[in-house]
Amino acid sequence: MTALTKYDRLEATGLWRPAPDGQRREVIVSIGNATLMISDMNDQAIAHWSLAAVARSNPGTLPAIYHPDGDDGETLELPEDETAMVEAIETLRAAIAKSRPRPGRLRWLGVGLSGATVAGLMIFWLPGAMRDNTLRVVPQVKREALGVALIERMERVTGPLCNDPAGLRALRRLGGRLETVKLAVVPALGRPALHLPGGVIVLDRSVFEDWEEPDVAAGYILSELALQVERDSLAELLDVVGPWENFRLLTTGDVSDAALDSYAEHLMTNPRSEPDTTNLLALFEASDVRATPYARARDITGETVLALIEGDPMQGQNTEPLIADSTWLRLQGICGG
Repeated sequence: MTALTKYDRLEATGLWRPAPDGQRREVIVSIGNATLMISDMNDQAIAHWSLAAVARSNPGTLPAIYHPDGDDGETLELPEDETAMVEAIETLRAAIAKSRPRPGRLRWLGVGLSGATVAGLMIFWLPGAMRDNTLRVVPQVKREALGVALIERMERVTGPLCNDPAGLRALRRLGGRLETVKLAVVPALGRPALHLPGGVIVLDRSVFEDWEEPDVAAGYILSELALQVERDSLAELLDVVGPWENFRLLTTGDVSDAALDSYAEHLMTNPRSEPDTTNLLALFEASDVRATPYARARDITGETVLALIEGDPMQGQNTEPLIADSTWLRLQGICGG
């Protein structure tokens, strides 16, 4: 709708009441694609009204009182000082009313086109909009809980988390050196590393046991950090588990066990993604970590990782050891020999 463009990002404050006997609440009102969005003062969405179904109970009078068409129990009151929002809603209501099909021989065509539009919104627009809203409202503590739940499911295949006390202390030192503390190690991940919602990076024991220097493990950690920056890991989870589980998370705060199992399998079986080389090299430089050992670990010939080797920010420089040799030895034994 062309009229929507003029009112993009327009916001106002109002009073919302969910039912005739309900308590009125101060809310923030904004106009989105085909909807009037009502959020609390913490920017948490509490109601979405279709612009095509917004009715006004007191035309021409302020404060303006709106309600969903056919349900005058739920109301939204906009005060006199919010005339811009009132004018916007009235303009859009008029535009919608004008665009409605008139009775006649084209009625059924209009009904069919409207149905197709709604179906298109449901199929193409709604899942993406719902996902974006979920990413905005799910708190960090819930993201971390999802990460923990995924680790618990992967442990059935990977084996339990490696927990040698000395090794864990060494792992924390490595994490501190790379400015990330959310690291875990498992015996049989099936790939060098992966990252989970909440920022947890899971590493396979081989990144410590198969190499003589910690720069390789550091490279895999930095690679996962770069992927986290490039794409929200919760967004990937929602894309894999589908709109229904997205709706479940948005409304109940939970994801089903079956969906978590499916995503855990997806993580461990799908080909590993690689981050943008420029972004990854920037992390190597910021962390004072050599990129070449990590690149050679990925491809000993260097052919497929030539950009990492040639762009190594530490090339030709005398760098301090990433961690002490004693710490590295303890880290190599984190899974108990």
